[in-house]
Amino acid sequence: MSDGQSLKEKTAKGLFWGGFSNGMQQLLNLVFGIFIARLLSREDYGMIGMLSIFSLIAGSLQESGFTAALTNKKDVQHKDYNAVFWFSSAMGFSLYVILFFCAPYIAEFYNNPALTPLARYSFLGFFISSLGTAQSAYLFRNLMVKQRAISTMISLTISGIVGVTMAYNGMAYWGLTTQSIVYVSSITCCYWYFSPWRPTIYINLKPLKGMIAFSSRLLVTTIFSHINNNILSVILGKFYSEQEVGDFNQANKWNSMGYSVITGMVNGVAQPILASVTDDRQRQKRIFRKMLRFTSFVTFPAMFGLSLITPELITITITSKWAASAEIMRILCIGSAFTAISGLYSNLIISKGKSNIYMWSTIALGTTQVAMMLYCSSYGISALVRYYICINISWLAVWQFFVWREIRLSVFQALKDICPFAIIAGGTMIATHYCTRDISNIYVLLIAKIAMAVAIYTAVMWMSGSVTFKESVHYLLKKK
Repeated sequence: MSDGQSLKEKTAKGLFWGGFSNGMQQLLNLVFGIFIARLLSREDYGMIGMLSIFSLIAGSLQESGFTAALTNKKDVQHKDYNAVFWFSSAMGFSLYVILFFCAPYIAEFYNNPALTPLARYSFLGFFISSLGTAQSAYLFRNLMVKQRAISTMISLTISGIVGVTMAYNGMAYWGLTTQSIVYVSSITCCYWYFSPWRPTIYINLKPLKGMIAFSSRLLVTTIFSHINNNILSVILGKFYSEQEVGDFNQANKWNSMGYSVITGMVNGVAQPILASVTDDRQRQKRIFRKMLRFTSFVTFPAMFGLSLITPELITITITSKWAASAEIMRILCIGSAFTAISGLYSNLIISKGKSNIYMWSTIALGTTQVAMMLYCSSYGISALVRYYICINISWLAVWQFFVWREIRLSVFQALKDICPFAIIAGGTMIATHYCTRDISNIYVLLIAKIAMAVAIYTAVMWMSGSVTFKESVHYLLKKK
C-alpha cells in the first residue's frame, strides 16, 4: 500500500469513527437532554450558562495548547508527554484554588449569591480533566479515533444517567453540574485505560520550552475562541433575566448538538492529516480541498435542515415552554452551518505551524464581537444573535486570505468547493418548507420535513454526479 493510499485510508477511518462517535454522542445528549429539560426550569439552565465561560477558560489554561503542540512535533518522546502531564495537573490544581476563592466575586457580578457554592463545585471538573491531558494528546496524535469514540460514549451514558436521576429527584441545577463532573471523570479514566503511555515521578519541564512558543499562541487563541462562543451567555447574564439566559442556553445546547457532530468528525483528523503532508504544498492543497468539499457536503444540509425542523423538534421533545428557545435556535443553526468550514480553515493554519496567525485572527474576531454585543445589548436577544452570526460568517473572508497565503487556494476554488452544496441545501430546505406548510399535525409535519429534505438532497446529489457524494456512499457500503 502506498503512502497516499495509507493516508487516504487513515482519513476515511478517522472521519468514519469521528462521525459515528459524534453522532452517537449527540444522540445520547439528545435522549438525556430531553428528560432533563422536561424536569428542570429555564432558570436552572440559566445558572449553568452563567458559569460556563469560566470553566472553559480555566480548562484552556490547564491544557495550554500542548495537545496541538505535541501533534505538530516531529519527534515526540516520553519526556514530552511527561512534562505536559505534570504541567497540566499543577496548572489545573492552581486554577481551581484561585477560582474557589473568586467564586463570591463571580456571584456578585451576576447579583446571584447561589452561584458561590455552585461555582466551587462546578470548577472541580477542569481540575479532573487536567489529569488526562497527556493521555488525550497521545490518542489524538496517533489518530486513535475509535478509542476516543468509545471513551466518549461510555462517559456520556454514565453521566447522563446520573444527571437524569438527580433531576428527577429535585436536585435542579446541581444535577446538571454533577452530570458534567461525572462525564469529565469518566472520560479521563477511559483515556488512561486506552492510552499505553504512563507518567513517571521524575518531573522535568524543560521539554516544554520547545513547544511553548507554539502552544502559548494556541492557548490565547482558545481562550478568545471560548469568549467568542460564550460572550452571549455572559452579556445576557448581565443584562437579562435567568429565564432569558436559560432560553439562549437551551437553544445553544441543541444547536451545538447539531454542529458538534460535524466539527468533531472533521477536527478529529484534519490537523494530524494536514500536518503530516505540510512539506508538500500541492498535496496538502489537494487533501484540504477534498476535506472542504466533504465538510460542505455534510454541514449545510445538516444545519439548514435542523433550522427547518426546529419548531416541531423543540415542541415535541421538551414541550412548548421552550418556544422562545426554538426561535433563537433557528438563527443559530444557519450560522453554525459555516462553523465547520471555519474550523477546517483554522486547522490548516495550525498544521502549517502558524499559530500566531490563528491567534491574532481569533483575537480580532473576539474583540469585534464583544464590541458589537455591548453596543447592541439593548436591542434584544434575537438582534444580538443575528449580529453575532453575521460577524462569524463574514470572518470566513479573513480565514480565506490566510489560507490563500499558505497553499494558494483562490477564492474561486474555495467557492467552487463550498457553494454548490450550500445552494443545493438551501434550495432543498426552501422547497421542503413550501411543500409541507399545509400539514397541521406536528408529528406528521416533522416526519414529512425530514423525509422530503433527505429525498430531495440525495436525488440532486445523485443526478448532479457529485464525486463527494458517490465516494461517501461507496465507503459506507464498503464498510458495511
